[in-house]
Amino acid sequence: MPVAIITGASKGLGRALAEALAERGWDLVLDARTAGVLQETAGALAKYGTRVEALPGDVTDGAHRAGLVAAARGLGGVDLLVNNASALGAEPLVRLDSLALDGLRRALEVNVVAALGLIQEALPLLRESPEGAVIDVSSDAAAEAYETWGGYGASKAALDHLSAVLGEEEPGLRVWAVDPGDMGTDLYAAAVPDDEDPRPEPARVVPAFLRLLDRRPASGRFGAPALLEQR
Repeated sequence: MPVAIITGASKGLGRALAEALAERGWDLVLDARTAGVLQETAGALAKYGTRVEALPGDVTDGAHRAGLVAAARGLGGVDLLVNNASALGAEPLVRLDSLALDGLRRALEVNVVAALGLIQEALPLLRESPEGAVIDVSSDAAAEAYETWGGYGASKAALDHLSAVLGEEEPGLRVWAVDPGDMGTDLYAAAVPDDEDPRPEPARVVPAFLRLLDRRPASGRFGAPALLEQR
């Protein structure tokens, strides 16, 4: 069975994607910082009968990243790495004139440095896979200028560029940066707690990610809404 590593997998988009892959028979290595919620997620996936390794930890910890890849190796390798774990840099978000530099450093550390670190750790196994792929979860804030989203958007823009270069350097892999679009997640609620407008559930965009895996387009940046419109 193919094996995927998904970070930030205990809730939101990460959990929805994990469930969709488990339903398809994928074996999974799941990461999140909160052990109890992660274990609950792993337990819920047991109904699909696939192997699930749940490793709580922080993706900025190199030893934790090595543990995720080691767990995947134990399941047979790495066919897909999903860098979904994200940090805002400030909760709620603030204008750049008030953004604490330590918050910006945290966003860059989680969204860019740790993502590259996990890619580097997993690359040998991804190269061995006949269909190795990396999905870096991006944001429209990486390409559009929204007030208060500057620090987070800058980190996601850096992740986009890293993904584009990796796609050039690793032609044997597929490297997709994916903007999932509007979703109702804990991350969004923490970013803009006063916004009470209803937003789509993360599971709504999962078919866009599955479409990438099924069709395997060339490496590049994709928006989930556009993928969902394709026939």
